[in-house]
Amino acid sequence: MTEPIPAAPAPLFGATDIRRLAEEIGIRPTKTLGQNFVIDGNTIRRIVAAANIGPEETVLEVGPGLGSLTLGLLDAAREVVAVEIDPVLAAKLPETVREWRPDAVERFHLVQSDAMRVTELPVEPSAIVANLPYNVAVPVVLHLLQHFPGLQHGLVMVQDEVADRLAAGPGSKTYGVPSVKAAWYSSMRKAGVIGMNVFWPAPKIHSGLVAFTRREPPVTTASREEVFAVIDAAFAQRRKTLRAALAGWAGSAAEAERCLVAAGVDPTARGEVIDIAAFARIAEARNEGRNGDDG
Repeated sequence: MTEPIPAAPAPLFGATDIRRLAEEIGIRPTKTLGQNFVIDGNTIRRIVAAANIGPEETVLEVGPGLGSLTLGLLDAAREVVAVEIDPVLAAKLPETVREWRPDAVERFHLVQSDAMRVTELPVEPSAIVANLPYNVAVPVVLHLLQHFPGLQHGLVMVQDEVADRLAAGPGSKTYGVPSVKAAWYSSMRKAGVIGMNVFWPAPKIHSGLVAFTRREPPVTTASREEVFAVIDAAFAQRRKTLRAALAGWAGSAAEAERCLVAAGVDPTARGEVIDIAAFARIAEARNEGRNGDDG
């Protein structure tokens, strides 16, 4: 008995398709919106595979552009919610899905909006997969993790340097505010590097893939806002010791030292060597000190 011939994979965009679509709607990629469209189908398949999307999942895509990645996600997920800020691109997307994935029209949801302003979606996503503009990548990721607790995992493509920052651990040269704030929500890891020639227009730097898995924040009586305020203060002056860097935040260097000692952190250490749990303890120690003052 002969083996059945496997079905050919659904077609994905190539460079010719991307340029034709862009010409049809009269757009040129803009630096303002950080638009770099993926023109290589194998790269799309690689991104979708690395995202580990299950067939029952709803995926959130930010900045779908002309729909290169959207098509790949519709092949892997149950539903895709795409958030696009550009009205011209947003208007074209449903038409593109109808043409290229007619069986997936009912599974595609479009939201024309700035991802930084979105707090509700038509379907609750369990994953995010996105090719994010370099200039807004970190705030977008943090905003979405904050407002959509159902996001359990994801994969974002960002500037390679930003990818290193998001995935960095304490003690690394690239560890900083993005690393620590991202760690409040999830564990992040570098999942690969993407070359420049798979984009139109080709960026001048490589892109990096960052995968994340949601986890519970540190157990603390301090709020997320209070912990993030400590993080911002600690890295505002990276070369200073925590005792000095947190003096303004705490009200004095002496109070900063008290909070650090209470949190079990060396006052002469710098912010780049401590983890998110330690920052939470510092914020908690400050609150306890205030409560003691009130008493």
